[in-house]
Amino acid sequence: MEIEDRIRAAWEGRISGCLLGKPVEMVSMREGPIGLNNFLEESGSLPLRDYVKYMDHPLLRGANKRCCLGMIDKAEVDDDITYLVLALMMMEQYGLDLTTDDVARSWINLLPVGATFTAERDSYLKLIEKSNMAYQFGGPRDFDFEEINDGEYNDWIGAQIRIDMYGWLLPGKPKLAADLARRDAMLSHRSCAVEASAYIAALCALVPVSSTREEAVDAALELIEKDSLAYEAVKIGIQFKNKDASNLHDHYGDMSPVHSLNNLAVVVWAFLSFQDSFDEAIGETICCGWDTDCTGATVGGLIGLDKGTIPNSWTEPWQGRVTTAIAGVGELKLDHLIERTCILVKKFSAESDLK
Repeated sequence: MEIEDRIRAAWEGRISGCLLGKPVEMVSMREGPIGLNNFLEESGSLPLRDYVKYMDHPLLRGANKRCCLGMIDKAEVDDDITYLVLALMMMEQYGLDLTTDDVARSWINLLPVGATFTAERDSYLKLIEKSNMAYQFGGPRDFDFEEINDGEYNDWIGAQIRIDMYGWLLPGKPKLAADLARRDAMLSHRSCAVEASAYIAALCALVPVSSTREEAVDAALELIEKDSLAYEAVKIGIQFKNKDASNLHDHYGDMSPVHSLNNLAVVVWAFLSFQDSFDEAIGETICCGWDTDCTGATVGGLIGLDKGTIPNSWTEPWQGRVTTAIAGVGELKLDHLIERTCILVKKFSAESDLK
């Protein structure tokens, strides 16, 4: 299978999975799995094998409403996609030498603070407070990142949704992909959230060169700290493969719906459990709950990398139109994003062999 096919399907799968989970994101977070599945049932969306059908609900409004079946005409702005494009832009500018300082400066120069949430918002505000204007343009740093990532949300999912691109760009180079993910993640996160990010990036790099999904999932585990709670989360996802999602909820109980660990377990569980159908895989990912647009995006991207194609029914509604919150960027064309990504895959394939 050509890497270009995998990259196209990864973009398509990630965006489609994000759009599927977006309408019910707040329902899932505020009303839990019972409220989520009540909404999906009452709206006539179950079994979830297509975009969510619209139904009036106080937590479904704005851009999320425009991601419902029959209402989609483009990929609406979402941080899962904004960070994916930003990572592409950073890798175009800095390449394999990307540093945490490069990520910090990219946030200041390109990412509106209103596009950040939880750990990212907290770290962004600290970054502005502690850095001077010279730093923004490449000047020396006179603060420690430990001052920036020391926040109450630094084990949540934010970093985990920012790092797929590093794995996409480095098929067969999972260690380097994981290292790049850590450099990005440590701006806002610590501990298990950083390792969860490294795991997803490594998995993305391994999927195109692995014989089975199980092989890739196991190999990526070798690249994160074995005493990390992220390692345990992956093991939980593996343990409950092909079993009901309620097992995941029983294990993680009342953990925040936007924590890194429960959502990492969902990704692994869904990626391994539903191998015959893209529709079923992302549908059941969203039905599991917690951070639905994030897990839908990650699982969708992974399946795209694995299969090299996803059903047209998911991509036709948004017509290759991709919008972001990045300053000065606005709407982008999917074909152009795929082309830019493939150029870097080829470039880094040669460069990484020399490192």
